[in-house]
Amino acid sequence: MEQVLMPTVLNGKRFDFSDAEIIEPVSEVNVLKRTKHFIEANTVDVTLDQLQNDCITPVFAKDNELTISHPLFIRTVEEAAKDFFRGEEVESPVIRASHIIKGRIPSAIHKPANQLLETDKTQYFERCAFSVDIPTIYQDINGNRLFLSVVGVRAYNQQNLYSKKVPELFRVAIGFKNTVCCNMCIFTDGYKGELRVSSTRELYQRVMELFSMFNPAKQIHLMQQLCNSSLSEHQFCQILGRMRLYQYLPMRLQRDIPRLLITDTQINNVAKSYISDEDFGSYGTDINMWNFYNLLTGANKSSYIDMFLDRSLNASEIAMGINGALHGEERYKWFID
Repeated sequence: MEQVLMPTVLNGKRFDFSDAEIIEPVSEVNVLKRTKHFIEANTVDVTLDQLQNDCITPVFAKDNELTISHPLFIRTVEEAAKDFFRGEEVESPVIRASHIIKGRIPSAIHKPANQLLETDKTQYFERCAFSVDIPTIYQDINGNRLFLSVVGVRAYNQQNLYSKKVPELFRVAIGFKNTVCCNMCIFTDGYKGELRVSSTRELYQRVMELFSMFNPAKQIHLMQQLCNSSLSEHQFCQILGRMRLYQYLPMRLQRDIPRLLITDTQINNVAKSYISDEDFGSYGTDINMWNFYNLLTGANKSSYIDMFLDRSLNASEIAMGINGALHGEERYKWFID
């Protein structure tokens, strides 16, 4: 059986995987089923054509300048991925959207709702997220296949559209997607959470810079290390209890503890999945840190679009921090003491 495949040269730049541990081939590797989504919450599947043809584009109210639309954002990031990863297979974007904003054209303002024609209505999605998979760049960890994936998030609710046009906020990340569950694995060097630009040209340049800074070998190495540590059931339950307690600590105490963005509902989902998840649950036995990490990223799929990537990064921080605490590091020791 062939060993792990990783890319050789990408857009003239060779990624160095010398730091990554070589994993022995496994007899079976779980493969992605398209019925699973990288984000769930209250999102719906949409296509690029729907966003382009069925939705209007909001403007800045004071000068009527157009925002960068969701379709333009998606196409720009997709183009950057194809250019940077030239020679690799770059799949079409998978798009999820939420918070539909409905309106009417001026001539239909006084019509009763039950008399509105489709041509009288306007709509757009306030929030949009998409992923672009690059399946020819992959790694197998603990029997799970991980594809390289680029994720973008846009939320108009975080943009003041009542002002004049200003640089617009986008979030873009590159990391690995676990094809067993579509969970996204995001690390600091692969995430731009405050990407503000005024044009698609500037957006393209900033996304290319992000790709250049991303170190896939480092991320793979860190995730592989999670397979070598385990939590007892007692430790697992204590961590969940500490997570619940964190929400109610006074701010002066929270400041001394690493940030925790996961919500109470998501903590409950981690507990539920620990018992019932077929792939990562470990009820009655020790749970390795790789499975624990995937319980966190799985719970994060219930986040709203505008918080999804921040919580994805935080799930990585928590898993890596607790793994370090198991080996004597102090920073996340509060969660296991």
